[in-house]
Amino acid sequence: MSNTIKKRQSNFDAALFRLVLDRTSSHSLQAQLINALRDLLVEEQQSSGIRLPSSRLLSQELSVSRTTVVGAYDQLISEGYLRTKTGGGTFAADQLPHLAPPRVTVTQRLKPPQEWRPFQSGIPDQSLFPHRHWARHIERAWATPDRELLAKPDPFGWYPLRQAISTHLSTWRKLECRPEQVLITSGAFEAFDLIFRGLQGPNSHAATEDPGWYTLRSVLGSVGTKTQPIRIDAEGFDAGKIAGSASVAVVTPSRHYPTGISMPMSRRSSLLAWAEEKNALIVEDDYDSEFRYQGHPLPSLAGLDGLKRSIYLGSFSKLLSPALRLGYLVLPEKLLSKTEEYICQFGTRASLIPQPALATFMESGEFAVHLRRMRRTYAKRQRHLKSELADSADLLDLTSDPSGMHLCATLLPKLRGHVTDETIANVAKGEGLQLRALSSHCVLPAPPQGLLLGYAAFNEEALSSAAMKLNQILTQLSQR
Repeated sequence: MSNTIKKRQSNFDAALFRLVLDRTSSHSLQAQLINALRDLLVEEQQSSGIRLPSSRLLSQELSVSRTTVVGAYDQLISEGYLRTKTGGGTFAADQLPHLAPPRVTVTQRLKPPQEWRPFQSGIPDQSLFPHRHWARHIERAWATPDRELLAKPDPFGWYPLRQAISTHLSTWRKLECRPEQVLITSGAFEAFDLIFRGLQGPNSHAATEDPGWYTLRSVLGSVGTKTQPIRIDAEGFDAGKIAGSASVAVVTPSRHYPTGISMPMSRRSSLLAWAEEKNALIVEDDYDSEFRYQGHPLPSLAGLDGLKRSIYLGSFSKLLSPALRLGYLVLPEKLLSKTEEYICQFGTRASLIPQPALATFMESGEFAVHLRRMRRTYAKRQRHLKSELADSADLLDLTSDPSGMHLCATLLPKLRGHVTDETIANVAKGEGLQLRALSSHCVLPAPPQGLLLGYAAFNEEALSSAAMKLNQILTQLSQR
């Protein structure tokens, strides 16, 4: 043995026998020994060929049982740090693996999760979600899973859930469709990506609403779709303003987002006539129409069309919880094969885990009970918010909205002449309020001025406190 090897062996032995195991630690002696030996082997720059003492000798030196040392050696052999020679002892491996976990130094505590702040819109009250019932459906689905759950998944999603959605749409939205036309998605992002990347392809042109869902522009831009924003009026989207190059119209006819305007039958007929004349496609984003407080929900545009030239888009994020990450598309028959071809090639992002639970939750009737309960709750909260903002009645137009989860309050002349909605939103943010300016949803010039006031996720006490702050902010700004 060369002098260099002898020196490395001597240094390693000295470090090894200086080890001290803490018998008061919550970690076992064997776990401590494994970590200590691993660290020594990694720290030793040229540990290949170094021989470790016998398990009997090391157990005596460390005053532990031989079983503890043997177990530590076996673990490090399995990890690739040590090797054995028959009748020759235990040695450091020729090439050490990089399996040692990094040592993390915590310099500061992690920030606590941020809670939703009034008047964040589009968020349901998740404290009223029926967690106990939901847990029962999850347990029932996965305690003894159906054989089909463990087989190759259907690219369109769990079939019983698609059946439940089909039944729900027939009852609530007057939309007749077969379960085979329903595609489960992870939400609106995936839905629009699939439509415009998979079905429309690059360089397509889409007519969109202005103001509208501000994220839609980013989604369509990311897939190369050109958009033609069309300023809505008192009756919503006007198909007569669509330019000749557009082959798709993305609309929210039941309750325009974010103003809350419902598209009248004349405008719906005009849009359907445009789609037929141009051989175009209509994408109906029906994001929260189940929450209608007066009368029955309006019939869907896709239902009027008979799903000939319309794609219907729905989500459970606002109906149940955004954490669920489940939505769906209802497709015309003529697009099913192309859609399946695209999904089989690129896959789907919708998790299968919650789908069987959601299916039985809907089939049991608990889903409909939950919707009716939330509809009553949200209607009450809207009335409460309006009453608490009565002091600002000369500053904001607080017309009641017969549906939805937020109020779109336009700025009245007394306020609009002094300040913009963006300024109000920024000042309110400094006071702990989260509201969006209506103009931030626009791309066309001369945007309308208003505030989006979400109320669904907040109880009456929180709404009262937030409304008091907003009243004060508006009064101060109006007096500038």
